[in-house]
Amino acid sequence: MVLHKHVKSKILPKNRQHTDASKENQSLHSLAYSSRYATTDVPKTEIPQKPAGSTTAYQLIHDELDLDGTPAMNCASFVHTWMEPEADKLMMENISKNMSDQDEYPATMRIHGRCISMIGNMWNAENAIGTATTGSSEAIMLGGLALKKRWQARQKKAGKDTYHPNIIMGNNAQVALEKFARFFDVEARLIPVSDESHYALDIKKAVEACDENTIGIFVILGSTYTGHFEDVKGLSDLLDAYQEKTGIDIPIHVDAASGGFVAPFAFPNLVWDFKIPRVSSINTSGHKYGLCYAGIGWILWKSEEYLPKELIFELHYLGGTEYSYTINFSRPACFMIGQYYNFLRLGVEGFTNVANNDLINAREFAKGLEDSGYFDVVSDLHRPKGVFGWKEKSGISKAKEVVSKAGVIDYNPHLPVVSFKLTDEYKKNCPHVKQGAISTLIRTKGWIVPNYPLPPDADSIEILRVVVRESLSKDMLTLLLEDIVEATKRLANVENAVESFYLTSNIHVGIGKDAEIPSNNNTYSRPC
Repeated sequence: MVLHKHVKSKILPKNRQHTDASKENQSLHSLAYSSRYATTDVPKTEIPQKPAGSTTAYQLIHDELDLDGTPAMNCASFVHTWMEPEADKLMMENISKNMSDQDEYPATMRIHGRCISMIGNMWNAENAIGTATTGSSEAIMLGGLALKKRWQARQKKAGKDTYHPNIIMGNNAQVALEKFARFFDVEARLIPVSDESHYALDIKKAVEACDENTIGIFVILGSTYTGHFEDVKGLSDLLDAYQEKTGIDIPIHVDAASGGFVAPFAFPNLVWDFKIPRVSSINTSGHKYGLCYAGIGWILWKSEEYLPKELIFELHYLGGTEYSYTINFSRPACFMIGQYYNFLRLGVEGFTNVANNDLINAREFAKGLEDSGYFDVVSDLHRPKGVFGWKEKSGISKAKEVVSKAGVIDYNPHLPVVSFKLTDEYKKNCPHVKQGAISTLIRTKGWIVPNYPLPPDADSIEILRVVVRESLSKDMLTLLLEDIVEATKRLANVENAVESFYLTSNIHVGIGKDAEIPSNNNTYSRPC
């Protein structure tokens, strides 16, 4: 949740006898545009003294929210923005149900149990236990806490230090992983990424950072920067060798926030889940490639053994005995119900079709960027399995030459995410063009495409990133590609850096020699 500072309202005058009579006599109408708010400010810092009509309140808020970006054109976010009308209806029918009221809503709890079983089977679990969360951030906290408590129990039994835990992750980790370490007093050992590690976790360096105080390793199935899947199986093999040498057992938690609903369907032969004995827990976001609206995440542990009992709360005051392990207590049940709707509606075949369609569209988009001659694609989703790096041009063409025995092109396991940058040749020919200006210029057409640096140690490289979701069709991607190429050409024709900045900053003030140049264009965005 974003933090906001309190804004103190203006001090009211002590003498109200001289209040503007015209405002005093304004009546409160049911129509927004003829209400008192048509000529006065909408309350922003204090609750108003008098009520407004329902249509007035609705229309005023509705109009202001129209200033937001268009969700369908938001290529920055992994969060799903569209569901079928039947799913919307079902969720609205259940919007008032509280997931924490287990005794009051037994049918809802049965559906929750079914979802846990379905996800567990999807991830090849045998005796998994798990819970719905408000998203992957909460799930990461729960998974990390379980790792910490199990480590403390092991250390205490051996009579060793229990106060200096550490956890290992790549420095490409999403902020939620670092939040866990900071919030719960765990040293975060961030492993530098590089071109050799595909800007994701370097599994050899990760093992080198381990010691007896390591509670586990976070492995990301789908980096937010580039979409690469980190090598869970390869890391597990290295940790097996480490344990044989040192006797130290290091568990793996897989952060499959995005990849948890992509890998099982698009890459069914990839070994990454509970098939690997060392994987103790996995989290995912239902509101990403689980195709739900924001508000639903999941975490599963391999078995009850991996979820310390001291973390589970037994509650008696809501009408029955309930068991809970969540950070949030009250939370909406409707998004979990929406997840179950998707399971029934789509089935394995539907989820497979959606995941493959997303990847097909993303690969074609990547190829279009490369074909333009302006961009290098940092992501490797369109390259044959084992082929990495933007120096490998025409990934799809090469992939067609490397066909598996089944006659199917074998691509790198990857999210449908395309991260790209300007070519060195373009930057040499057009040194005045800032890559972030492309993001700003296409924003004038409604597209939201962030530009930001790669993780530390690789942050000299800036990337633009497009997340391909179900609602981003091939036609829309074609239009986006055209707008990106047009913007890039337009910027190349700008004679100097000042004009480039001036051109892409005047979204609202117009363009002309006498136009005022804003002092800040807020181009850069952090990955989400």
